[in-house]
Amino acid sequence: MEKKLKLLIVEDEIAIRTGLVDVFVYHGYDVDFSGDGLDGLQKARTGRYDMVLLDVMLPGMDGFEICRHIRQQDKEQPIIMLTAKNTDDAIIQGLSLGADDYVAKPFSVAQLVLRVEAVLRRSRSVQEDLSQLTFADVVIDTRTLNGHKGSQAQVFTRREVDILTYLLRNQERPITREELLHKVWGYGKNLEIETRTVDIHIAKLRRKIESDSKNPSLLVTVRGEGYRLMSAE
Repeated sequence: MEKKLKLLIVEDEIAIRTGLVDVFVYHGYDVDFSGDGLDGLQKARTGRYDMVLLDVMLPGMDGFEICRHIRQQDKEQPIIMLTAKNTDDAIIQGLSLGADDYVAKPFSVAQLVLRVEAVLRRSRSVQEDLSQLTFADVVIDTRTLNGHKGSQAQVFTRREVDILTYLLRNQERPITREELLHKVWGYGKNLEIETRTVDIHIAKLRRKIESDSKNPSLLVTVRGEGYRLMSAE
């Protein structure tokens, strides 16, 4: 019998937490939960979970701080953040700390299940990853996620490295937002996923690899076609 994937849900609103537990148990997951930030962090750091669903607003310790602590210990742990703060600042903060994705409340349960499945599928897939990404004056170690642009050190998230890897391997053409969601995030084709995660990740990457993020020359937008990673001329 195939082992069930184990999910940790850290959510303090009892009705939402109970509903999520029921939904994911129904979909075949082994589900654990916590309603407190400190307890949720303690559980998450055991490394027993295939995925952590993490609310932002929690008693004891907020979701941002929990995400930061998890990432200090484990750069690969799949994390999806649940946030009632549907603002760019809150979303950017979560993604910058290394969350794989975010879902804004109120959310569609069906979409949340699809997002969890996609992140888990992506994290468990076997790929021939490059050990180092090099373009222009940017060098990134894809295993440690450390890199530098010229002499300036930079730390990347796993998702940022996945995006750059895919763009670098397809450098000859623009890549659409939908293709990135399919190939990098693992979402099924033709799904109407309501998320700005691609745009936010591109903006974060530009701040790390561009000399002028407002006038990008490496990670450029091809109007009407998508994003393209350019080599330095």
